[in-house]
Order: sequence, then C-alpha cells, then structure tokens
Amino acid sequence: MQVTVSGRHMGVGDALREYCQRKSERLVRFYDRIQAIEVILDGKNGHHTAEIIVHTDGTQPFVASEQHEDVYAAMDLLLDKIERQLRRHKEKLRNRKHPPRSPSQAQSS
Repeated sequence: MQVTVSGRHMGVGDALREYCQRKSERLVRFYDRIQAIEVILDGKNGHHTAEIIVHTDGTQPFVASEQHEDVYAAMDLLLDKIERQLRRHKEKLRNRKHPPRSPSQAQSS
C-alpha cells in the first residue's frame, strides 16, 4: 500500500508527513483491500484543510475532507470520517451476502 502526502499552499515538514503516514496506515484494519492512500493538506488564510482519497480494489475511491485551525486536529477528524465510510462499506458487503432475517421468516422456520 502506498501513502502519498502532499501540500497545497503550504510546506509539509518531515514530522507532519510521518504523522499522516503513520495514522493513515492503520486504515487497513478497517478494510483490507486498500491499494493507495492520498493525503492532501491545504493551509490557506489560517485554516487548514485536510483531504484524503482512499483507492480500493473494485470500488470507487473513498473521499473525505475536514477543516480546522490545527492541521494535526484536522487530520485526526478526517481519519474518523474515513474510518466510518470504510466501516459502513464493509458492513454493506457483509450484509449483502447474509441479509438479516425478518421476524416473520424467523417464526416460520
């Protein structure tokens, strides 16, 4: 899995790059078919915007964005959002293969 960290209108230091890579690599725990992750950090007018694009096998890319005054806080909030998206997608796949039984079907069995 490849993690790319880039910056728009700001420089990305080694500490910030390492932080983003370390945090985004744990997304594999939620969905194991991740191929690449792109993290884009934007610092404009005192507000930092963090955006993440997660490329996976067989689906459209997952995209999330978050704004905050602190770039580290924006990254943490962003990871919470993308984790929810990946979890929801995995649950949909799991439930499609084994749909929950309705109460009327459960009683007739």
